[in-house]
Amino acid sequence: MNKHQGRLIAGGCVAAAVLLALFVPHDPAAAPQKAPPADEQSVTISAQQAQQVHVSDVITREFTPRVEAVGYVDFDQDHLAQVTSPYAGRVREVFAKAGDNVTRGQALFSVDSPDLAQAEATLVSAAAARVQTTAALERAKGMAKVEANAPRDLEQAVSDQQTAEGNYQAARRALHIFGKNDAEIDRVADTRRVDGELRIDSPTNGQVTARTIAPGDLVQPGNSPAPFSISNKGGLWLVANVAESDAPQVHVGDPLTAMLPALPQHTITGTVDYVSNSSDAATHRVLLRSVLNAPPPGVRPQMLANYSIATAAPTRYDAVPVDALVREGTGAMVVFTTTDGLHFTRHPVDVGPLQDGYYPVLSGLPPHQRIAAEGALFLSNALALQAQ
Repeated sequence: MNKHQGRLIAGGCVAAAVLLALFVPHDPAAAPQKAPPADEQSVTISAQQAQQVHVSDVITREFTPRVEAVGYVDFDQDHLAQVTSPYAGRVREVFAKAGDNVTRGQALFSVDSPDLAQAEATLVSAAAARVQTTAALERAKGMAKVEANAPRDLEQAVSDQQTAEGNYQAARRALHIFGKNDAEIDRVADTRRVDGELRIDSPTNGQVTARTIAPGDLVQPGNSPAPFSISNKGGLWLVANVAESDAPQVHVGDPLTAMLPALPQHTITGTVDYVSNSSDAATHRVLLRSVLNAPPPGVRPQMLANYSIATAAPTRYDAVPVDALVREGTGAMVVFTTTDGLHFTRHPVDVGPLQDGYYPVLSGLPPHQRIAAEGALFLSNALALQAQ
């Protein structure tokens, strides 16, 4: 065999080996296996890690549709009198102070009123003119009997007396407007004494809740705050300001619960008695109120309050505690279910508003599941690391 024949034989052996490799059946067990992709919705933890996760059954609870609002406690404005002076003047005396119990008609303060002084002076002048014209009329009548004067003199005396009488009665009515009674008016007319003291009386029985004046102060009609505030009933108002978007859900008669930060031990219940038919242009909130007829001890007007108004009948839902819910970066709300406490599956869910530490699950949670009631955030982080 020469050199060329040897090369041909070697080349044929190589070709045969290649063909044999191509047509020999492939053994799957002999080839390396590629790892299957990890489940992006499930995560497995160790027994030691499971100590950080508390697993519990899903419970059902009643959830009541509610509207939350903030507000305050106020006086019962239906039984609160704002007492002021109807005329301008300087305060002469003050007869009551905050906290005093007063009765209807009791004097609260007095004012030196130029308007009243002018009205009293007018009465004195009218009374004097009335006396003078009445005497002149009597003389004219006597002279007319003996024909000692002309008929027109008697007519003039009658006219003058009638004018004086009218002015006198008008002056008396003017003093009635200032709150003077007939005895006081008669005393001014008889004594010819002009005092100008205007006394402001309480219009109702009750307690003085505020006093803002002192002797020497100048008062004007309509000035705020009023010199005296008097409440004649122990009731209070619970006033809430509801967002415009929530206002259509609230109706008169809805149950209301109030929590006062100043008195956290008291939970106050009531019923919505009034819902405003307009929205505040500055705050875009709608005012509602509830009358609190028997307030707990310590509740005072102008205290801040947080309100919860039930707007519909309660409905039962699957409920998950706060720590069982994770808000992901996308905004999705998820819970984790399990069968053995080691393998957990992620479930996006739709939930309603939080009530009493639980969220109602509206959709997304399979039935008859156990969930990670605590440690859901740990599971979410573990799932994120697994996906990297």
